[in-house]
Amino acid sequence: MDVLTGLDACTTMEPDEDRVAATRDRLVTPEEATQLAELFRLLGDPTRAQLLYALLEAGELCVCDLTETVEVSDTAVSHALRLLRTAGIVASRRAGRMIYYRLADVHVRMLLDLSREHLRHG
Repeated sequence: MDVLTGLDACTTMEPDEDRVAATRDRLVTPEEATQLAELFRLLGDPTRAQLLYALLEAGELCVCDLTETVEVSDTAVSHALRLLRTAGIVASRRAGRMIYYRLADVHVRMLLDLSREHLRHG
């Protein structure tokens, strides 16, 4: 009797031990996987994503500029920025009574650029 195998199933039940070992050696650690999941959870909110892309395009904006740009309340913007700053995704600088926000580093910029490119690719 023939056994039907789904397209996403192995045709043999024996794994390639060399490939498994080589791949396992290059995996992220459980701690890194947790940090990555947290990063993507933060990026998974539409308001936070819009704020990040506003900072990507403008370079640096204050809360009132971000509020106007993404058309959400200043409370929502402040809350989102607090989460993003705590996670090291955005940085801030004070100029008198104003606080200006920017992307924390080039890696965040690259992640956003690649994400947008991925969306446009499909």
